[in-house]
Amino acid sequence: MRLKLACHAVGWVVPIVLLPSVGWSQLGTTTTQQVQEKKTTRTESEESWPRFLGNGFDGSIEQPRVSLDWDKPPVVAWSIEVGDGYGIGTVSNGKFFQLDAHRQFDAVTSRLVSRERLRCFDFASGDEIWSKINAFQYSDLLGYEDGPRTSPTIIGDRVITYGVTGLLKCRDVNDGKEIWSVDTSSAYGVVQNFFGVGSSPLVLHGKVIVMVGGSPPEDQDVAPMQLDRVTHNGTAVVAFDLEDGRELWKTGDDLASYSSPRPIDIDDKNYVLVFARTGLLLVDPEQGKTEWQFEHRASIRDSVNAMVPVVSGDEVFISECYEMGSALLQVSKVQPRVVWKDPPRDRRRQAMRSHWATPVLVDGFLYGCSGRNAPDSDLRCISWKTGEVQWVDARRTRSSVARLGDCLVLLEERGLMQILQVNSKQFEVVAEWDLSQDEGKRLGIKYPCWAAPAIVGDRILVRGTDKILCLEFAVKTAQP
Repeated sequence: MRLKLACHAVGWVVPIVLLPSVGWSQLGTTTTQQVQEKKTTRTESEESWPRFLGNGFDGSIEQPRVSLDWDKPPVVAWSIEVGDGYGIGTVSNGKFFQLDAHRQFDAVTSRLVSRERLRCFDFASGDEIWSKINAFQYSDLLGYEDGPRTSPTIIGDRVITYGVTGLLKCRDVNDGKEIWSVDTSSAYGVVQNFFGVGSSPLVLHGKVIVMVGGSPPEDQDVAPMQLDRVTHNGTAVVAFDLEDGRELWKTGDDLASYSSPRPIDIDDKNYVLVFARTGLLLVDPEQGKTEWQFEHRASIRDSVNAMVPVVSGDEVFISECYEMGSALLQVSKVQPRVVWKDPPRDRRRQAMRSHWATPVLVDGFLYGCSGRNAPDSDLRCISWKTGEVQWVDARRTRSSVARLGDCLVLLEERGLMQILQVNSKQFEVVAEWDLSQDEGKRLGIKYPCWAAPAIVGDRILVRGTDKILCLEFAVKTAQP
């Protein structure tokens, strides 16, 4: 064991416990016999990660059914190549669904063209079950990859995808047959956002709820990147019927962001939180009505909101990294009340500045990445109730966090994975593996690793720019 010190933003020092790392070269391999055994012994129908950030919309599994042995390095159960895009797939009923963009040679034009692709894999073995593609045309305004930024949402026998161009599709999980499709950008006059569409679908009570953010006809010819000149047309959020894709309602005077809608219960009634371009909306999903909007956005034209609101009871945490920092709100149907709020444009005094990664809440403390880019970013822990910073890690790179019981699974954008003990007093590493390193035929994941890890049973899914690894961990045996 070795000790390392990390400096807090306002000057005090906290001890950090680091354990010896286990190199990627020490990770085990999976034999055919092991895979076959998994096919017969896994009970995947009881375990799932069916949507972005998992079942609870929070990247957490509070009470895992098994206790994983972090002292042993994981084996690679399987890996798959992925094309353009940044999202990680989802798991339900023993199937893994991945949305990306696949380049194919077009004999007519003699050029490589991109096709949006949804694939279904057997989660136990990694074998492909089916693949469906559709044409799309997209060019990123800032030169990022042209593929999807979102995760599929699985509900029953249907899988819902939302592509980078705003193409919303519903398919049958068994064979990928298309059930319905809506081109939301065309239907609602969406002016292309900086990075296209990046909000994953929410399915609630038979409704597919997505952030759209269309604009009136007179705004369709606004020059690219000039979102400060683009207005809204009341379609910040749109709901479609899960059965046939027909529009059920539209609401919200705002443009879209890169956050994703999530539910919240207020007085025993379901509502939907939408962290849109200019702030947080509370939407009644039965009436299709926006109850209120809380403004929370930087004045910088090129700023974005991207994290998913974190919920605890009637309190909601939102954050951005450009100017405003964070705010904790106590919400009701009538209006939100500010519990605490960061001082704008004062980074040193701001509790947390979430960019695209959503922090994880555990026992009254938030753990997550703060900052826009390296070296402006760090990992930190703050108090939910006060925003007081408990500790700041010395790293200066971006990361994503998921939770498994009393441990955090952290993935840095360059491929380092760490298991952290949930500890509001100090930063404590339980184990770490550099997943960016190649070893023989087993290739590492490469930058950017921007998707948060997905956890299913004794397996953790991680994504790099062109590969997804399904890591399997040993389960601790019960002591006699």
